[in-house]
Amino acid sequence: MVRTAPHDHSPADAPPLYRRVAVRLLGELREGTFPPGGRLPGERRLAEHFGVSRETVRQALEVLRRDGLLATDRRGSHVALPGPAPQSPASLVFPVGARAAEPRTGDLATVAWEAPSREHAEALGLAPGRPTLVHRYTSATADGSGRRTAVTSFSAVALAEVEELARYRGRADGSASAQLLRAYDWMRGAGLTLHHRDTITRLADTPSVRVVRRVHDQYARPLEITDLLLDARQDALVYEFTLPAAG
Repeated sequence: MVRTAPHDHSPADAPPLYRRVAVRLLGELREGTFPPGGRLPGERRLAEHFGVSRETVRQALEVLRRDGLLATDRRGSHVALPGPAPQSPASLVFPVGARAAEPRTGDLATVAWEAPSREHAEALGLAPGRPTLVHRYTSATADGSGRRTAVTSFSAVALAEVEELARYRGRADGSASAQLLRAYDWMRGAGLTLHHRDTITRLADTPSVRVVRRVHDQYARPLEITDLLLDARQDALVYEFTLPAAG
């Protein structure tokens, strides 16, 4: 986050503050914090995020609009970056159980650099106590029902070969927003073929269902493991499969 006071003046040889904010925001867009077509937070929230005034944010957004990277309608600004080509199966969305292809009210996602649970460490081939990137995701409707929580741990292979994931290590403090909705696209872009296995278990004496997803690549190397809990009374998981065309 930019730690500049709202009306600080830039040094004479430095780019204007609004341009620096535009560059930072563009970096987050390219990392997939907001997917193509996704809505940006309002000016007030962006101003708090970057530690600047709303006027500075307004100028930064205008720079990105002029470059064709953002579009604006009566509902606000949305990302106009070109998205990746559709992949198959289209239903392989990160994290497992994410309701939609973009953040919504009630969704919260963060990353931390920490030792994962013993189960996750064993699944990823990590030594006990070795830290890695851990993603936490919660989602609920406006009234608090239909709650889902998911914890994902990434392997050393994923962090070594997927540049976009590795960038999060430096700011994985467990508090900054980190919507990694394009994580699977990033893995494919790094030349990895994704194979996943989902185990669904009804928890005894509770209305909850547990889903464990394990993803590995074409060399059988583990990439990530996700542990999802959801309230089965309020919600449902939908699985879609794309079958090869008949020859």
